[in-house]
Parts: sequence; structure tokens; C-alpha cells
Amino acid sequence: MDRILALARAAALAVVLPVAALAQDLASWNDGATKTAIVDFVKAATTEGGPGWIAPEDRIAVFDNDGTLWTEQPAYFQAFFVFDRVKEMAPRHPEWKEQPPFKYVLENDMAGLASSGEKGLMELLAATHAGMTDEGFDDILEKWLAEARHPKSQRPYTEMIYAPMVEMLDYLRANGFQTWIVSGGGIDFMRPWAEKAYGIPPQQVVGSQIAKDYEVIDGKPQFMRKPDIFFIDDGAGKPVGIDRHIGRRPVMAFGNSDGDFQMLEYTTTGEGPRLGVIVHHTDAEREYAYDRDSHFGKLDKALDAAPERGWLLVDMAKDWSRVYPDAK
Repeated sequence: MDRILALARAAALAVVLPVAALAQDLASWNDGATKTAIVDFVKAATTEGGPGWIAPEDRIAVFDNDGTLWTEQPAYFQAFFVFDRVKEMAPRHPEWKEQPPFKYVLENDMAGLASSGEKGLMELLAATHAGMTDEGFDDILEKWLAEARHPKSQRPYTEMIYAPMVEMLDYLRANGFQTWIVSGGGIDFMRPWAEKAYGIPPQQVVGSQIAKDYEVIDGKPQFMRKPDIFFIDDGAGKPVGIDRHIGRRPVMAFGNSDGDFQMLEYTTTGEGPRLGVIVHHTDAEREYAYDRDSHFGKLDKALDAAPERGWLLVDMAKDWSRVYPDAK
């Protein structure tokens, strides 16, 4: 009997110890209640036979991108891409000088651009992302990512990713979780670089989509991009995108704004163990401090709902020992 008990204890430790060791991989997370809650959830999810066990096929974690995996201030990075495209295309469109929202971009009028709302942004996206093949768009995006720099840090945009969140992605995958991006950003804007930056392959990126047609051009099948929006993966659209692309309700959701409210709600109201996490931007020194009054990444409704719904609030200033990875 003693030998059987000893073997049982060894088997239990074999399940628990790897997770405890992997928690050390969250090196940029300061010890505290937030880190402990996440590690405890993962430890329980991977302890077979325990009350928090989650079957491997159900271990799905979804992450917003803008403001959750990388910086979103002073504007969404895709918006900067759009601005540069508008200025590049402007000589062929003299009417844009007097036509909102294009005139706001050409005049660097961020307040005016914000006032144009989602409708204005969709107009800009349609004008700058269409009229070409997917391959043509990828070439333009690749060139921009190589040359463009963040206005504050002067680092490439793909270096403005959050080191603690990259560690979180690695930690979850090491514990058998699938990691997906579910973002309001364009799916074609994120897919070319997400795997290198986050370890998330293109097929696990869900985002807003422009309309496309399948065409054979010079004997080569291609997708031609149209000046219409097919799907907006934000707000209530996020659970729809999850259902269309993933087909399972996630058990973990990470966001940072009211645009993630429905994704957090959908994830955490399912049966069994669930966890919702909100990255709260509290660090004006190392990044930006904002929530309720921000034009980009507004966090108001979800901030109020977090305590009653049991969503964790990551205090960036207190919970993270660093924000960005080392410069290359």
C-alpha cells in the first residue's frame, strides 16, 4: 500500500511540478495577486482530476491585439499605416484636401479624425486597403513595417509588443493552451507578422475583414481586395468572429478596452472554469496612462464591470517589471 501511495504522489507531482516551474517563465510579471491568480488558474486547468481541470481540446485563450499585446497610443498602429497610405496616395486624389475624413489625415487633425468615428475609419480603410491583390497588399505592408517608426519611441512598430504578454502566450502554450488573436484590427494587417512577434500562426488570427473576390489573373488564382468592409471584429462582433473561426467558446480572454467587453462576457459566462483578464494602462512613464476618456482603447464599462464579474485587472505599473522587450 505504501508503494502505491508513493507512486500516486509521484504521479501527482509529475502533473503539478512542470506548471509550477513554467510559472517562472513569467519573468516580466511581478509577484502579486494578479500573477498568482493566473498561475493558479493554469495550474488547476492542467491538474487532471482536480476541480479546475480543463480538457486539452477546450484550452482556448483569446487575446485582443491593440492595447493588449502591443501599444495602441497615440493611435492604433494600423491607423498610422492608413495615414501614411493616404499621404502617399493623395497626389492622385486632389479632392481629398476638402473631403473628410481624408482632409483630417492630410492636416494631421487627430481631433477631427476622432470625430469622424468608425464610419470615417472604414472609409479610410476601404480607400487604402483595396484595389489590389492580397500579395500586393502584403508587399506594401512589409515595406511599411520595415521603415515606419513609432512617433514616441522611434522603434519599429513590431518592437512595441508587450514583453509580459509574449511571456504569457508562451506560458499558456507550454501548458497546452491554444492562443488566438481576436482583434478589431484588420486580419490581413496582423497575419503577416503575428507569428514572428507572438508565436501565433496566421490561421489563429481573427480580425476585421475587407471584402474580396477570387480571380484568376494572368493564369494565377488570386484574391482581389474590394473597397467594402466584410466584417468588423469589435464589440459584439468578437464573439461572432470567435464562433466563425474557432468554433469553441474560449476559457480565457485577455482584453484592455470596452471593445473587448462582449468577448470577456462570452468567455466567462460559459460552464466550468473561466478567466477574464483586462490590461489596465496605468503606466505613464514607461508607456501611457489612460482608460475612460481615451479616443483609442477606451476602458469605462468594462472597468466598472470587472470586480462584479471577477475579471482580473492587470495594473501595468505595478504588475509588470518591464513593458517592452529589449531593442534589437
